[in-house]
Amino acid sequence: MGPWLHRNIVEPGKLPLLLALTAFVLTFVVTRLITRLIRAGKGPFGNVSTESGLHIHHVVPGVVLTVVGGFGAVSADRQGAGGAVAAVVFGIGAGLVLDEFALILHLDDVYWSEAGRQSVEVVVLTVALVGLVLAGFSPFGVDGLSEDELDNRGSVISTIAVNFLFSLVALVKGKLRVAVFGVIIPVVALVGAVRLARPGSYWAQRFYTHRPRASARAARRAARHDRRWSGPRRTFQNWIGGTPDEERRPDGDGG
Repeated sequence: MGPWLHRNIVEPGKLPLLLALTAFVLTFVVTRLITRLIRAGKGPFGNVSTESGLHIHHVVPGVVLTVVGGFGAVSADRQGAGGAVAAVVFGIGAGLVLDEFALILHLDDVYWSEAGRQSVEVVVLTVALVGLVLAGFSPFGVDGLSEDELDNRGSVISTIAVNFLFSLVALVKGKLRVAVFGVIIPVVALVGAVRLARPGSYWAQRFYTHRPRASARAARRAARHDRRWSGPRRTFQNWIGGTPDEERRPDGDGG
């Protein structure tokens, strides 16, 4: 573990990224704990509101901290204490912001609604992708090239272009998670690119309209996939972020 940690994190200067990820995860966990306590009416915490009744969501200080940490990281030395502090500040801000990603997306207070699950999904996806980068994976599979190929600029460009194309096809086929992970792990994007598109995706509307067999196969495969994974995914999201209300709560998210 020691040599791996030094080789993949300390030596290449990935310590700020590790600090940012740690701060991000801890901030999300603490924030969800506090909002769940507020929702249950327990503990000393409460909603933050102005005298006029304006509810201040925690995405507001999150944006401020993200901006401060981001500019601080750009201007600081990555190997110095300033870069480490900026990374932690950025991680805290990003955790607060992405915890309310669904609110930003819908421009509505959907924290405890079904749509609020999108925040949990984005946070989990972010942690997974940053974790892969920390583990030594590079975007578009550049880490898989030999030293000779890395010296050949054409090989690098062609590798990036092909892997980007696979990810783009997977995205057009309605497979967002596969496309995102495919940026880091090329074989994932390749699998998503060659398999059938999801019903309703741009690819299905464009190429399956006059192919009823392909359309039917895509619908059956998507239904089978959703039956298999929707339950465990919802359970996992509920365990992390809390069970959504059947109806939207009128008193805000507790953030």
